[in-house]
Amino acid sequence: MDATQEVSRPRTDPPPIDSAEFSAVLEHLLSAWRRLTVPGELSPTAAFTLSRLARDGSSRLTDLANSEHVTQPAMTQLISRLEAQGLAERFRDAGDARVVNVRVTAAGEALVASRRAARAAKLTELLAALPAAQQAALAMALPALRTLDEVSAR
Repeated sequence: MDATQEVSRPRTDPPPIDSAEFSAVLEHLLSAWRRLTVPGELSPTAAFTLSRLARDGSSRLTDLANSEHVTQPAMTQLISRLEAQGLAERFRDAGDARVVNVRVTAAGEALVASRRAARAAKLTELLAALPAAQQAALAMALPALRTLDEVSAR
């Protein structure tokens, strides 16, 4: 056989994903992720809201409430606390003065970055405890997990 001929190998489909098991593992991982000590005392909702603002840019207060599955009054209180800490700020929409938008401040972005760095350092320690093959499997799964995140955001 010359180098231009392709070797035919039997194709095997990946095993199906057990959604219930996958969901349970994600729940446990999220719980473990939340337990990782990081700088800045924020509730999970405050941390997720601040991270979203840092990642996606400014947002309407009502959209933030919907994305975090809290009431608008609860989000208003949360944003008030973040403002008092200098982590977020409200501003009026140029096209509609009735609309309240929220954006992260430089201090808020710095806090998000330091929290991510602290968690990444702790995750590095945890990942080091895994065998190399499992580390490689997780690395290979990252693109699929990113896509799953994008699909879930739609």
